[in-house]
Amino acid sequence: MTPQLARWLQRIGKLLVFSASLLPLVWLFWLAWSDQLGANPVEMLSHRTGDWSLRFLLLTLAVTPVRRLTGWNGLQRFRRMLGLFAFFYVCLHFGVYLIFDQFFDLSAIIADVAKRPYITVGFAGLILLIPLAVTSTNRMIRRLGRNWQRLHRLVYLIAILGVLHYLWLVKADLREPLMYAGILVVLLGYRLWRRMRVTDKNGNCQVS
Repeated sequence: MTPQLARWLQRIGKLLVFSASLLPLVWLFWLAWSDQLGANPVEMLSHRTGDWSLRFLLLTLAVTPVRRLTGWNGLQRFRRMLGLFAFFYVCLHFGVYLIFDQFFDLSAIIADVAKRPYITVGFAGLILLIPLAVTSTNRMIRRLGRNWQRLHRLVYLIAILGVLHYLWLVKADLREPLMYAGILVVLLGYRLWRRMRVTDKNGNCQVS
């Protein structure tokens, strides 16, 4: 494969991933346009954007294990895009809460954050995602150096907070949040296993 063909395939791949990542938003727009959001549209929008926030977080965390297990190193090129889409859907999720649920009532939001644990951890996850999104450019990667990787390990904590947010939100049927929790345990367990087995020449553990 020539370098020119490889670059062309890479661009096509990124375009396909980008387009596929927007499909959930397009679907929500279609449901809203056709008045199919159900009896509680705000709840439907909140749940769907929250679902896709967590899915993109888990997809981002899945890139490295899948790449290592399959040897398909090209997957690494999509990790940053998937992470930014996770942030995008988290912002939509919070926007639904801010605009349609609380109507920009900051005092009510502060009270919710203080009194409801699932909102507390969800808001914490949003705040922690902001520096990761801001430092996702090539310029910031070069500027931060090794500190960039240390900072972006916050994604593990953010994913845990996302799963807790979902678990504490659901009051009856826990099957879906437990499924996400199980996936997260596998993804983090794989990294822990790698950490125990893979060390650099200085004896320091390497995790990504």
